[in-house]
Amino acid sequence: MAVVQQCEQNTSRLTGASAPIFCSNSLPCPCPSLRTLANPTGFGSDRGMEQPDTSLETAAQAKGHLKIAGVDEVGRGPLAGPVTAAAVVLDMTRLPEGLNDSKKLTAKKRASLAQQIWATAEVSVAEASVEEIDSINILKASHLAMERAVAALDPPPDYLLIDGNLIPAGLEIPSEAVVKGDGKSVSIAAASIVAKEVRDSLMVDLAQQFPGYGWEKNAGYPSKQHREALVELGVTPHHRRSFKPVHKILYQE
Repeated sequence: MAVVQQCEQNTSRLTGASAPIFCSNSLPCPCPSLRTLANPTGFGSDRGMEQPDTSLETAAQAKGHLKIAGVDEVGRGPLAGPVTAAAVVLDMTRLPEGLNDSKKLTAKKRASLAQQIWATAEVSVAEASVEEIDSINILKASHLAMERAVAALDPPPDYLLIDGNLIPAGLEIPSEAVVKGDGKSVSIAAASIVAKEVRDSLMVDLAQQFPGYGWEKNAGYPSKQHREALVELGVTPHHRRSFKPVHKILYQE
């Protein structure tokens, strides 16, 4: 399958460019800012936990669907950075062992699984920028990122398993919304892992350009360090101005 890649470089991201990223690949992603999969923000253990299975994929196949993609996003809650989505079509004969909700995995396990997913599956990653989040709201921006991730898969899937209780309006492919899907479907779990690794890696990059906010540890979420830095250092171009803690500082409310 032809490799399709459209990736922002670190330099454009760090200067605040608002264009979405796309990276669709059946091999490890070559983009400089996406290639680093080290993630310092993991917590918990992946041992002894219930794991997602292939039952939803099997049910879709029984209906005649041949190419099933799991779709998930990460980054709705942070005060800074884009919202990132991934779409993953797994090879069911080469499933990485230990797929699970990214939040339930250790950082080491998540990074290892992400590398295996890139190597064995069809993967697409996309984002909606801070500017888009502020313009259309975080829910619509999350759906936009999902739509972009799905659109970058070539050839397209014929069925989608989407994490959450809503199907993005712009998706015309037959779809199923799965509440807490990253803990039920291996395809959605894989998408959650890839999306988190890519976004966390981006926030590590941005932390080097804007030190003091702790983004390399908190990934833009409102930790104590991040909230204190907002007051002391001010708002950066990568902060979401529509989010209340940032808005209050900008307008001294």
